[in-house]
Amino acid sequence: MTRERTADGPPDPPRHDVGFLADLELDGEVSRGDADRAEHATDYATDDADAVRPDAVVYPESTADVSAVVAAADERGVPVTAYAAGTGLEDAAVPAHAGISLDMTRMDAIHEIRPDDLQVDVGPGAVGADVDEAVASHGLFFPPLPSSGDISTVGGMIATDASGMRTVKYGEVADWVLELEVVLADGSVTTVGSKAAKSSSGYNLKELIVGSEGTLGIVTRATLELAGRPEQVRGGRATFPTLDDATAAISDAVTAGVDVAKIELFDAETAMLANDYSDAALPERPMVFVEFHANHGIDEEIDFCRAVFEAHDVAAFEMAGGEHMEELWRARKDITYAAEAYDPGREMGQPGDVTVPIGSYPEMIRAVKDVADEYDLFVPCFGHAGDGNLHYFVLRDPDDPDELARAEAAYGDLVERALELGGTATGEHGIGAGKRTYLEREHGADAVGAMRAIKEALDPNGTLNPGKIVPEE
Repeated sequence: MTRERTADGPPDPPRHDVGFLADLELDGEVSRGDADRAEHATDYATDDADAVRPDAVVYPESTADVSAVVAAADERGVPVTAYAAGTGLEDAAVPAHAGISLDMTRMDAIHEIRPDDLQVDVGPGAVGADVDEAVASHGLFFPPLPSSGDISTVGGMIATDASGMRTVKYGEVADWVLELEVVLADGSVTTVGSKAAKSSSGYNLKELIVGSEGTLGIVTRATLELAGRPEQVRGGRATFPTLDDATAAISDAVTAGVDVAKIELFDAETAMLANDYSDAALPERPMVFVEFHANHGIDEEIDFCRAVFEAHDVAAFEMAGGEHMEELWRARKDITYAAEAYDPGREMGQPGDVTVPIGSYPEMIRAVKDVADEYDLFVPCFGHAGDGNLHYFVLRDPDDPDELARAEAAYGDLVERALELGGTATGEHGIGAGKRTYLEREHGADAVGAMRAIKEALDPNGTLNPGKIVPEE
């Protein structure tokens, strides 16, 4: 192996001899071109300094392709990092130790829809929104589809155990995965889980693969559970005098049992970003976005929610359906782009993704504002409030070392506060490379040791996505 230096930035990791790929009989393609390698050097939020070019990119088109590449790489000590749409936020798809980037996007088939079983079989490269569209003609949908479902693949969602705005009612992706076909580190192909609605048979290997970010196996086919599309859908937003009023209303609505499908928080700063980006004409005050799904009685549920909100001095409660509802929600969907565009002289930094028990949500929101004041930073926050998930951006000037240091300290303080409240460092983005430093703080040394033992048992040569999730000893 030889070590190369990129034109800008730190040295690359050791380079690997991937000439053996030319000898494999694959349905897909192999590329060693500079453009393809550069494209697979980053995830969506990867800093340029952390980019790592793989030695080759392989575009498999079958499970047999994946098995052949992984087996051959494992024999030769060449790392393999699965890659999907590149929309991850914690560098999980960055080939930290170079080697092979295995681009799964050509395995995008929707193999079979079984309406009577409420199931669909799909390839890992299928885009979530395409799956939703394919099953819609049967009156079905995939409930845990995340906010980025129109650009994210099923394989990526499974790898990070993604979730989104409807988690409060329907749960996360893991709750809707039934069975997985998986290629293990030695190239062997196995099936985990079951197409049955429940099973008590043996170790739950399916749950071990879900959320493992390609470190224990590579998913090549998935059976997903579906649900019937609700006959009634209504949504809108409520405006509150203060952030404390808004967060207390959210907590009370959830604990009181309001049957809400989405309940999202905007602080005043986030509303300002949205207005600046898309002329949304939002009141620059704390807001709560809500959406209700039902087959009957939706007006009664909306009235229940209104009553809870009124106990917290709600200033406005606007509901709608159809296209008008979509207009109300558009600002929420565009918030990442709005934050990126707000100040060309500042960057978002590492996105916050903490989640806390719902009763502690108001306290977590107050912590964000306290930390922003302490470090003199602009920190807009928003999130999937119904399940206690909070997102925030610590906007920072990349050319100001002092501000960069304050932003890093603020980010760390907020993760620590979430853990103190019994929460987690990541509700849906995953650990990847970005959050490994918090793993032991969250789970303890013994639990991390158990994770390390599982990794070593299933991948003794460290072939699959090395440098992710479990901290290196």
